[in-house]
Parts: sequence; structure tokens; C-alpha cells
Amino acid sequence: MSSKLNDNDNKIKKIVILFFFILFLIIILITSVYFTINNERDLPRLETSKKELSVRGEIISADNFKITSSKKIYKASIDSRYLDKNKKELFIKLFAIYSNIPYEKVKEKIDESLRNPGYVVLSYNIDSRTAKNLKELGFKLRKLDVFKARKVDGGRILRGLSIVESGEKRVYSYEDTLTPVVGYIRKYESENGKTKVKGIKGLEKKFNDLLNSSKDGVLSGNRDVLSYISFNKDSTIKKRVDGANLVLNIPLKLQKNNESILDRYKKKLGAEEIIVSIMESHTGKILSLASSNRFNPERIYQKDIPSLNVNAIEYQYEPGSVIKPISIALVLDKGRVKKNELFFAYNTKGRANSKGEYPRGRYKLDRFFIKDDHEFKKHYLTLDDIFMFSSNIGTLQLAQRLSGPEFFEGMKRFGFTRKTGIDLPYEKIGVMPKVWQFAANDKEKEDNVFKATVSYGQGMTSTFMQIMKAYSVFNNGGKMITPKIVSYIELDNEKFKKDTLEGERIIKKSTAEEIKRLLIKTVQKGTGKAAQIDGLEIGGKTGTAQVAEGGKYVRKYISSFFGFVNDGKSSYTIGVTVVDPISTGKNWYYYYAAWSAVPVFKETINNLVKLNYLTPKKDIISKN
Repeated sequence: MSSKLNDNDNKIKKIVILFFFILFLIIILITSVYFTINNERDLPRLETSKKELSVRGEIISADNFKITSSKKIYKASIDSRYLDKNKKELFIKLFAIYSNIPYEKVKEKIDESLRNPGYVVLSYNIDSRTAKNLKELGFKLRKLDVFKARKVDGGRILRGLSIVESGEKRVYSYEDTLTPVVGYIRKYESENGKTKVKGIKGLEKKFNDLLNSSKDGVLSGNRDVLSYISFNKDSTIKKRVDGANLVLNIPLKLQKNNESILDRYKKKLGAEEIIVSIMESHTGKILSLASSNRFNPERIYQKDIPSLNVNAIEYQYEPGSVIKPISIALVLDKGRVKKNELFFAYNTKGRANSKGEYPRGRYKLDRFFIKDDHEFKKHYLTLDDIFMFSSNIGTLQLAQRLSGPEFFEGMKRFGFTRKTGIDLPYEKIGVMPKVWQFAANDKEKEDNVFKATVSYGQGMTSTFMQIMKAYSVFNNGGKMITPKIVSYIELDNEKFKKDTLEGERIIKKSTAEEIKRLLIKTVQKGTGKAAQIDGLEIGGKTGTAQVAEGGKYVRKYISSFFGFVNDGKSSYTIGVTVVDPISTGKNWYYYYAAWSAVPVFKETINNLVKLNYLTPKKDIISKN
């Protein structure tokens, strides 16, 4: 009996122990499940997103050539800890072939990285096509086991060749064409770590915000077993929007031809710089703005620094005799010149030489003597003589017929000491004496030195583009227009264009027609003879100014020719400025505009004819 009780007690003890053991296991299981449920789990995300990098807008010529554009660039990298050292050589050779990066350069980076294993960037500058090929190479390398998986906490990881978007690169397809007008850029790193660019000079600077008004594309949604985005009604698709495009009024072929002309003449004339511009007289459209001093924006060297400025709007200089038509126009517009009036030439004692020519005039003004460059065959000059042969003395006599305020305000109306409004940054405005300086002697009825010197383009400064804008008045019925380089802006397939403003009336139409007649006569019989082309109506005025440095005039000259050309259908204002042509030795005469600026002017017109912008007419014949 006692034996049976002991057996029962043992059985009960075993059952109790087993119960508590099972209960303990259940408690452990419940606890494990509880903590598993409540703790964060490192599960693959069911949703994923991908960004598509947008790029800066393009600058496009009038004939639809991309002057500059942006391309995506990609970064190629590996983690050398995953690279199988036994297959290092295979990787280097294949990567060098696919990337077009020299073998030695790739090997150097890989060897250095293996000495200190870790993340290494093989290139930041992979283009789109190469990036696609390298992505395919990445799959092949995995199949070839070039990279090995490594143990990490909770499993194994394999990292191979990584190709990701790193930013954008600015490309200038025609190298130095249209520089410095197009400008240049500087790289910077955006908030998301991508390489972006911003404009520093030229059009790139002026329209920087519009060119960079881009939005990255976004794709997001659930991912499938292969980690690709599976699109459904809950997915997000935001289209990439690149920056605005600038479409110019400047055709590429016309611009390149003009630049070629300037390159030849810079060498021939030994000039520091030559600037040429062509503008539609009635609309202000700039068809060409060319300089002999250019640079490649993708590779700017120390020697290029002087060429980075757009000197057509940033270089201020004494313009010389090209100002005379403007001064004379102001006097004519006030009706201060009588019909067939004669002006004393101030020849020395009025005596002719043995050839019947009168010596150059000497006009005493205060304590100065003003001289003319030409010897005249007559003692008195007509208005036509003063204009055609560029008489300083005749011009200053005319200018004295205006009061100080009249002369000052007239010059301002013609755009001097004001910005032209051209769509470029950093435009300068030049300097001019104050209004009270022009009026100093008005009451005494004495000649005013400031009016005299400014009337023939000294004692003031202006820019090339200010003179271009002023001369458009004479070929546009007395109205002044604003120069425009950009035709319209294109953003997300929509075109935006500024309203064309009515030209500002500067002088009477009759005054403009009279100056136009005199400019044509100057080309036919005066200092601009070399600009004549049969079948075209051409007018213009030469100007040769000495350069002042440090308050003194030095042996350095600026020669200019500004004028117009018409064929009955098209009408253009053209300007040429030659900075410091060679003026020594057998070519000493190159500093005269007739020998430097005028031939460039004529070749520029021939270029317009060649490219069908002008058609000579048989009924328009130049008169010698």
C-alpha cells in the first residue's frame, strides 16, 4: 500500500514539473512574440521612390542651334572591401574600356583604395550613354563574381559597381562662339549634394534664375519582388521640368562669319580688340554682337581673363567724331541752322596755299586751340562740308547755338549717361560734364569749352552699344529702340515674349531724314567712301579718338564707323569699333577709321548679302 502511494506521489510530481516546464515554455513563447510584435523590425520597405534630376535650360540661336546646354553627369564608385582581389585586374580593364578612362588612372585609384579599403569614387563626370553602359557592366561583374558578399549583422551584403546621378555639366557646343556675350558659369553643390551651375557673366548671368527654374521628376509607389516600382492609382508621377530655354535673335552662321572677319582683321591691324554689331533698325533685334577677343567657357585660362567682359557694354571710352552727327542733329532739330548757311573755317589768315587749299583751321577757345584734321579747298564751309569731312571747328560752332541745358538734355535723350536696356548684365553708362558746366558761359554769350569738346566726342565717355542705339534713330525716322538679344523664353513648351515697345521719339522725322542724307553723302563723297557697295543704301560716320590714361592722352587710338544699310526691304544699323590698331612703321595710318573700321564695316555688309539678309537693287548705285 505504501509503495503504491509513493508511486502516485512521484507521478504527480512529474506531472507538476512537466506542467510548469510547459508553462515556462509558453511564457517564453508569449514573451518572445510580444517583444517581436512591439519592437521595430528591419523589414524591406514596401514603398519606394526615385528622383529624376532636372537640368539648366539651353541657349539657342535664331536658326535653332544649341549654343549651350546642360547634360546629366553620373558618379561611378565601388566599395573596395567587396572587390575580389584575385579579379582586381579584370575589373580595372573592363571599367577602363567601358568608361573611356585611362587604365593607369583607374588602376591608381583602385590600388590606393585597396591599401585603405572602403568607398572610392572612380569618376564624377560620366555622361548618360557611358552611364548606361557601365550599369550593364555592373550586372556582368556580379555574374563573374568580381564582387563578393560580406557578413554583416543579421546577414550578408553584396555591393558592386554603383552608377548614380551626380549633377549636371554645362556644354558649349561651338566653344568660343558668341563669347563673351553668352558668358560663363560656376559650379556649386546643391542642398541634395548634386553638382549644379550658376551664371557669372553674360546671358548666363542675366537669365540665371530662369535658366535654373527647374524641378526634379519624382516616381513613387509600391515595389515588386525585383525592387522595381509597380505603378497603380496610388503611385505618384511628377514629370521632370528643365529650366527655361533662351531663344536668341542671333543666327549662328551670321555670328560665326562675323567672328571670322574679326579674327582676320585683328591679325592684320594688330588691334587689341575689334567689336561689331548688327541690329534691325526698326525692331532693335540684335542679329550679331561679335568680338575678336573670345574664350571657351568650358576651359577658361589665365590669358582669357581680359576677354571675359562684354566690352560692347562695359568698356567706356571717348567716342570721337562719331558723336558729331548727334550734336548736329540736336542743332537742326531746334531749327538753329539756316538753309545754305556758310561757316567760317578759321584757316590761318584766310590764305590759300599754292594748290589752292586752305591750311587746317585753328579755332581759339579759352586758352586752347581746336584744330581740324583736313585741309579744305574753300574758306567757308557748308553744313555738308562740316559733316562729310568731319570738321571739329564747324561742329563746335553749331553746338554753341544750343544753351547748356538744351545740349545736355539732348545728349541724354540720345541715350548717353543712361543704360541702353540691352539684356546683358553689368552695363556701364559713361560720363558727361554736368549741366551747369555746359551752361557756364551762356549769359556771356561766349563759347563753352564743354559744349565744344563734347560736340566732337571728347570730354565724355560712352559705350559701343550706346552709340549703336543712338545711330538707330537716323535710320528709324527719329525714333530710338531698345537693343534685344533674346527673342523669347521657352518654359515647359510655352513661349514667353516681352511686349515690343513703341520707339521713343528723339528728334523730328525731318531731322532724322536730313542726318540720314548727310550720312549717305559721307559714304559717297566723304570719309566713308570705302564702305560703298552698289545696289545698297549705305550711310555712316568715321571716328578716330585718342585714348586717355591716367588723365593724359597716350599714343593709343580707338577707330570707329557707325552707320546703316538698307535694301528697300531690310534695314540694319551697324557699328564697328577697333581698339588700338597698330599705328607705327609702314602701317601708321591704320589708326584712321577709314583704314581700319570702314573695311570691317564693308565686309560685314558683304556677309549680310552672302547670307541673303540683304539683296542689292539695280536702281541703287553708289556715286563716287
